[in-house]
Amino acid sequence: MENYRKIDHSRNKDVVLRYVPGHFITPNSHVNYYMDLSDMKCRQREARATGEELAELYSISTPVDTILCLDNMEVIGAYLANQLTKAGVLSKNSHKTIYISSPEYNTSGQIMFRENIQHMIRGKNVLLLCATITTGTTIQSAVRSVQYYGGSVTGIAAIFSVAAKVMDISVNALYTTSDIPDYMICKPDSCPLCAKKEPISAICNGYGFSRV
Repeated sequence: MENYRKIDHSRNKDVVLRYVPGHFITPNSHVNYYMDLSDMKCRQREARATGEELAELYSISTPVDTILCLDNMEVIGAYLANQLTKAGVLSKNSHKTIYISSPEYNTSGQIMFRENIQHMIRGKNVLLLCATITTGTTIQSAVRSVQYYGGSVTGIAAIFSVAAKVMDISVNALYTTSDIPDYMICKPDSCPLCAKKEPISAICNGYGFSRV
């Protein structure tokens, strides 16, 4: 997507937040910036740097048995798990390593875990890893699903987040609205961009964007 802007992370030049101004529709809101995190998720050097920086936001006293990766964050999740393991983070797992999993969605859009995956959730301390958090609706659904399958969410990690907490669980993010002060999120029926009849730039979700 053209006209992107970027913010370099203060501690690591390989962690770069790229974002594009416009009028974007997400599953739960309208926003004025699209976070283009494709390279962070898929380019090895950036994914490694991002995972390592996210690990710095957690102390070894935070127990993590499983990292549940939303929004195609599995590559970053692997590097995050590796760094947490090297740091000596607490884990119940007998093999002293961390599970990395991603959710499956049923026809109603609810997160489900099949029987061969459930042992990674049941009785485990689960760290949710996502790309961006805006309204927090997706994260709330993930927390409830983990709890339904017998797990406990001990942390939420994100690259960019509007929320500081979701369901009383602290969100640790590399970037927040303090980095993009004019970031706007609103309900579809009260969007000022719609009121100004500004055209939709794209429809977005955790997988990417589609122009309209």
